[in-house]
Amino acid sequence: MNYRFLVIWIILIFPSYSHAQQNKCNCEENFKWLKDTFEKNDAGFEYGLQQKSKEAYEKHNTNILQKTRKATTKDECAQVMQDWLLFFRKAHFSITPINNGAETNNKGESSWHSISVTEEQIKNTSLNTTDPFEGIWQTGAYTIGIVRENNKYSGVILKSSNPAWKPNYVKFTIDKSGSGVYYMGDFSPYKFEKSDFIGKNTLRLGSFYLARVYPELKDEESIAFYAKEIRADNPFIHKLSDKTLLLRIPSFNGQQKSLIDTLLGSNDKLIKATENLIIDIRNNGGGDDVSYEKIIPYLYTNPIRIINMELLSTPLNNKRMERYLSLPDLSEKSRKEVNEVLAVLNANLGKFVNLGGDKTVEIQTLDAVLPNPKNIAIIINQINGSTAEQFLLAAKQSKKVKLYGVTTMGVLDISNMNFVNSPSNEFNLGYCISKSNRIPDMAIDGKGIMPDYYIDKTIPDPQWLDFVQKIIEQ
Repeated sequence: MNYRFLVIWIILIFPSYSHAQQNKCNCEENFKWLKDTFEKNDAGFEYGLQQKSKEAYEKHNTNILQKTRKATTKDECAQVMQDWLLFFRKAHFSITPINNGAETNNKGESSWHSISVTEEQIKNTSLNTTDPFEGIWQTGAYTIGIVRENNKYSGVILKSSNPAWKPNYVKFTIDKSGSGVYYMGDFSPYKFEKSDFIGKNTLRLGSFYLARVYPELKDEESIAFYAKEIRADNPFIHKLSDKTLLLRIPSFNGQQKSLIDTLLGSNDKLIKATENLIIDIRNNGGGDDVSYEKIIPYLYTNPIRIINMELLSTPLNNKRMERYLSLPDLSEKSRKEVNEVLAVLNANLGKFVNLGGDKTVEIQTLDAVLPNPKNIAIIINQINGSTAEQFLLAAKQSKKVKLYGVTTMGVLDISNMNFVNSPSNEFNLGYCISKSNRIPDMAIDGKGIMPDYYIDKTIPDPQWLDFVQKIIEQ
């Protein structure tokens, strides 16, 4: 039984704190719960202490405890607790205030900041200005009009398929320095330090991308294609030349697996008939290992060694496995496997458990090496982490594969998230329950995966694809 793929929910959670309301909370008590829960259940806690020191940890605790006594709102408290978590690693954890959307007044009316403006008014304004921000934009479920108020911009909802977000609600703000706040679907704030344009028709707010709807402006072909790549929510294949195909994969999220599999299946003959394949995974933050399993046959040349992981068995961690049993479409075979795993975990409370028994390494062997693609380039950047890095560890063992770009994020060794609410029901904590057996000989956390071909800053992001194509076709 392949236990590695039984526990597949490796999700990249960037350190975050978020809340739209300023409710008071007892930050000191919430911090004590956070500290106790993390120390007892996080698979990377002891490893983090080894990397720093107990003395540094005690000093950090004293400093954070003092800050909790000054934090009076959930937002302030979340920031303090996030600072505490950053002692251990830079990602694969979260601390998020629990919130129920926009506030309402005593009449049941929303008090969310709103600006009354129509689509027609925005069109008229944007036609008579050279301001690059003003106009109508699209992102996900939202059509947004950007209007200028004094020295800042506000993104106002014009249309929304999310019923919680009504027309005229302010979705984001941008101040004169370019930093601002983007409010998520649940009204929690995502703070970004920079807003910039990719060409004329794509606006980047931190990790969010907006496409211009109006007024219609023209971009250079290379800029327009890069913007399409970077904004894409779903995978796609594009023929760059008779020699080279592009496979763009924005995410390995479990929901993307069927899309990736279908895309590869419908283009299988084309891929196998083409000499070169470029796989662009820039900004792919991870997801589930099974999402990339259909890609492996195209790059396979020799057996792939996969280092196993260990799960930290605790009563709280094992409840995560118990939740699988409540899945409505769980097969009897899978139910039996989950129960077997639970029995092993519950018999080893307080210990790290290798579900593969004594096997530290799994070896993946396929029956055939495909003649094409002959050369495979994978474009990577500093946002690639978690499952994206797991994919790269497998891919770079192939003789066909070279990595192009910059060093990845380095958040893989401590993984498999579990989420629990605080006793006060004010915060949700995400932490990790697994540790890779690569530690310490080939640790990825805090280091990342280096490219074979470094793309330096003299080559702008929109030109990376052309740069790689020229090299791979030489």
